[in-house]
Amino acid sequence: MSTTRKTITVTDQQDNWIKAQIAAGAFTNDSEYIRDLIRRDQASQADIEEIRAALIEGEQSGEPQPFDGDLFKKEMAVKHG
Repeated sequence: MSTTRKTITVTDQQDNWIKAQIAAGAFTNDSEYIRDLIRRDQASQADIEEIRAALIEGEQSGEPQPFDGDLFKKEMAVKHG
């Protein structure tokens, strides 16, 4: 995988935070920390898109049906013990 060099500017407070994460042993350098943030953001965005798609699917599935919470609990208790 190829890499691209980036230059970023952070506040002193942010820099101290990054240094603290490295000092705590969570990361070995600034780049590793930033890449981890990007990966987590990508995963979060993917989760949001998945939820959005499920909501759209639900909206398009037709009219709502009545829900009996007590019956549901009984069925789950029988099914899962």
